[in-house]
Amino acid sequence: MTAQRTLKTPLLPLASDLEPMPDPPKIPDMKQHAQLMEFDAMLLAHFAGRDDVLVCGEGFLRYERGNNDERLAPDCVVTFGVNARNIIAANGYVINEVGKPPDLVLEVASRATGRRDYTVKRQGYAAYGVGEYWRFDHTGGRFHDAPLAGDLLEDGAYVPIPLSRNEAGLIWGRSPLLGLDLCWDDGELRIYDPVEERYLPTPAELKGERNAAQARAAALEDRVASLDDENRRLREELRRSQAGS
Repeated sequence: MTAQRTLKTPLLPLASDLEPMPDPPKIPDMKQHAQLMEFDAMLLAHFAGRDDVLVCGEGFLRYERGNNDERLAPDCVVTFGVNARNIIAANGYVINEVGKPPDLVLEVASRATGRRDYTVKRQGYAAYGVGEYWRFDHTGGRFHDAPLAGDLLEDGAYVPIPLSRNEAGLIWGRSPLLGLDLCWDDGELRIYDPVEERYLPTPAELKGERNAAQARAAALEDRVASLDDENRRLREELRRSQAGS
């Protein structure tokens, strides 16, 4: 099957009365699930100001809703300029209903599906017209063919995205779609913002930042209250002094 990068005539948004697609069968993998949850959360926070960005996954990707022979189920899908709420409600991504294929797909390696990610799925996502395809393997390449790999669709075929590696073992590559660097950092999937020159915070780091901000705000309130008390005391002393003179 060959899907165009963008359909010539995008169809209407998904109808609310469409029956949601079933969940794909999954083999539990706690490490994979945790990394996907963090990746989704980091991107959702980064694009929080936009309501036309879809970041989700673990549902079927199909060109046609009723074709049960299409079995690809991406770990994470990122698409811009779509009705994200309707796609999530449909419990899957149907290209001829959305009007375009996903802009980016990420697969996180697991023992059960690792080989399919860089063979069958790579071919399938290219056929669907997925613009960028990324693969991350926390084991360093035992399940995938590499710790980190990215592909860019050019003329219907994937071309590898150049990666960099430093002496500490950090591996990274630039996503043209996101404008961000995807990084393999000692088995962890991180996202670096080259504009802000910082990593996108993980959910745990966001929670820590919120707690620190709340602590600073509470300390400031205590300081203001203390200064108010001191100001009242000084005014009272001044009043008594003036009354006794």
